[in-house]
Amino acid sequence: MKVFICRTIPQKAIDSLQQAGFDISYRTEPGNILQSDLINACKQVDYLFAAGHNLLDEKFFEQCSHLKGIALMSAGYDSVDLEAATKHGIPVSNTPDVLSNATADIAFLLMLAVSRKAFFMNRKIMNNEWKDFELTEHLGVELDGKTLGIFGLGRIGFELARKAKVAYNMDIIYYNRHPNSNAKRLLDATYVNYDELLTRSDVLSVHANLTAETKGKFNKEAFKRMKNTAIFINTARGGLHQEEDLYTALTSGELWGAGLDVTNPEPMAFDNPLLSLPNVAVLPHIGSATTEARDNMALMAAHNLIAANKHIKMPQIINKEIYENNI
Repeated sequence: MKVFICRTIPQKAIDSLQQAGFDISYRTEPGNILQSDLINACKQVDYLFAAGHNLLDEKFFEQCSHLKGIALMSAGYDSVDLEAATKHGIPVSNTPDVLSNATADIAFLLMLAVSRKAFFMNRKIMNNEWKDFELTEHLGVELDGKTLGIFGLGRIGFELARKAKVAYNMDIIYYNRHPNSNAKRLLDATYVNYDELLTRSDVLSVHANLTAETKGKFNKEAFKRMKNTAIFINTARGGLHQEEDLYTALTSGELWGAGLDVTNPEPMAFDNPLLSLPNVAVLPHIGSATTEARDNMALMAAHNLIAANKHIKMPQIINKEIYENNI
């Protein structure tokens, strides 16, 4: 069986696929592949190992309906038309859990960096602007005992909350579609409605999937409801917040600071006005960028393809309904 890998991935996953008997073709050029090139490549193979942001829409599935399985090397799957995949009988898997700790670390890093304006102050050094200091300028805020609000207390949000509880004794509140059964017992966390999350959080960190319901959820109305001393953190998907509204909230004093590992679009333009603000820290979507996380993500994606090739249910299947009448 043939598999196309559309981006450079850790060697461990390639070795695993080769040992399982796959004939591998892959693209080594940097950046995302054009959809037309992806379709042409997939027409020659049985499976797709999808790394990076690839638009797998109705057009893709219509022209690649022969595929026997797709393994995403990501936890998110907002770029995949799952309805189209299911209609064409193609199972799609992702890589949850293994990147939770690494991504939570980045959210924690951004929370701390924003609270002390660390990126801005480092930039002053790099620009040869480190002079004497004034006692009342560029002051940060302390996190100890503050309230951390989590929008989407899944695996990543839970891990961030755990770290914040241990490091800074932060009070944890969260908003989910449903209460998390372990949140009260392990974090002493309180389930709140969306409006309470906005109005009570000193730091609000977003850890939800990008869906039609959550797209643009954090907009000017949301930012106006937040404390003017609050910090907004997003390490999930850039489409969850409205960037122009965020900029306005930060420059008007409606919001104290923001930390982003995700933007819309990505990459962010180098002259984006958010980058000039002292109370903003932006990273280039490196939430899962550790050796451990990327190795485990790649291996998990490979194991999903190996299972599919054995006519076994993919362990991390997303469109589970595809197996209802088959397995």
